[in-house]
Amino acid sequence: MGSSTEPTVRAAIAAERRELADVLDSLTPEQWDAPSLCAGWRVREVAAHMSTGFRHPLPRTLLELARAGGSLHRMTDRVARRDAAALGPRELAAALRENADHPWTPPVGGFTSALGHDVVHGLDITVPLGLGRRVPADRLRLLLDAVTPSSLRFFGARLDGTELRATDLDWSYGSGRTVARPAQELLLLAYGRRIGG
Repeated sequence: MGSSTEPTVRAAIAAERRELADVLDSLTPEQWDAPSLCAGWRVREVAAHMSTGFRHPLPRTLLELARAGGSLHRMTDRVARRDAAALGPRELAAALRENADHPWTPPVGGFTSALGHDVVHGLDITVPLGLGRRVPADRLRLLLDAVTPSSLRFFGARLDGTELRATDLDWSYGSGRTVARPAQELLLLAYGRRIGG
């Protein structure tokens, strides 16, 4: 996977964050309160969660994790809800734009995982709002090429006995019953989201 050098991935992350900040700046108050693909979160909770790693240093994150009894899910939910209530739309959009080059990465997976975090949470917002945003193919390929059995398990994607086959990229994964969809939809499936139709 020679194209996924660190500079390439980091440039993709920066571009994605800037583009998503522009999307957030364009939303109406009603859209900010609309449901996202993340169960129980509105658009504003997803936006708040996306910038948590920039706004909260590691010691504070570890303290929040301890307060949540060691549950990463409980911690992220509590922090997203609290921050979404405290920060306005302009602040949440600015947090992404101003941190486009921030070196934050999730605990595992490095910069490719950081790109996945941004791209998929962006889709968690734009897909249910029907905005029609298409993630650039080079970013989709970086993420799809990183799909593994362990990443599918981590995101709760139950795809045993399934072949994912992109209809708009030369990419497939797995074997069995074929699910042929655009690459963007397959990425959502690989990250444990449900897609319509």
